[in-house]
Amino acid sequence: MLRTSLIFTALLLSVTPTMAQSIVGRASVIDGDTLEIRGTRIRFHAADAPESAQSCQGADGKAYRCGQQAALALSDKIGTSTVTCRQTDIDRYQRIVAQCSANGVDLNGWLVQQGYALAYRQYGTDYIAQEDEARKAKRGLWAGTFTPPWDWRRGERGTSAAEPAPPVTTSRPNTPAGDCRIKGNISAKGEKIYHLPGSRSYERTVLNEAAGERWFCSENEAIAAGWRSPRG
Repeated sequence: MLRTSLIFTALLLSVTPTMAQSIVGRASVIDGDTLEIRGTRIRFHAADAPESAQSCQGADGKAYRCGQQAALALSDKIGTSTVTCRQTDIDRYQRIVAQCSANGVDLNGWLVQQGYALAYRQYGTDYIAQEDEARKAKRGLWAGTFTPPWDWRRGERGTSAAEPAPPVTTSRPNTPAGDCRIKGNISAKGEKIYHLPGSRSYERTVLNEAAGERWFCSENEAIAAGWRSPRG
C-alpha cells in the first residue's frame, strides 16, 4: 500500500504546469493578445494581434495604431470582470499560453471575430471560423490593409502612409482551374515560391500571371517546375 502511495505521489509531481493549470483574477492588458494576472504574463492561444507599435491602414487609406486599438478594445471588453485563463502551453519567452474568458466570452475568439487579431494557424486552428467571419464582414483589420503581426515581427513594415502594403485580401485577379489552388509566386528577388491553401502567406499572395506566376495542382508539379516551399 505504501509503495502504491509513493508511486501515485511521484506521478502527481511529474505533471508539468502546462497540463491543466488555470489562472483566475483581475487582468491587466499588456497588448492586444497578452494579459497579466497577479504578476503572471499570459499569451493568448491561437490568436495573434498586431504589436503595440504596429500601424495598419484603414478603409480610408490613413495609418492608425492597430496594435494599440486591439489592446484598448480588449481592455474595454474585460473591464473590471474576473478573467479565467486555461493554460495550453508555455512559449519560448516562458509566458503561459492560454485560452482566456470573461463573463462566459472566449476572449481569444472574440478578438479574432471582431477583426482585432488573426487566427494564429501555426499554433492552432481554433479560431479560423471567427477570422473568416471578420474578413467577410470587413471588421477591424479587414476593413483596410495590414501586415500580419508574425511578418511585422520579422521586420516587414508595409503599412505606413508613405509606403502602403499590398492589401491582405482573399480576392484573386484570376481564378484557379478546378482543384489547382496552389499559388506559384515569384518574389522580388526572383525566387519561385509556392504557397499551399491555408498556409501563412496564401491569402495575401496575389498572382500576376503576366509576370510568370501561376497555379499548380500539386506540390510535386510545383517542385518539378522549379518552385520551392516557403522557408521558416
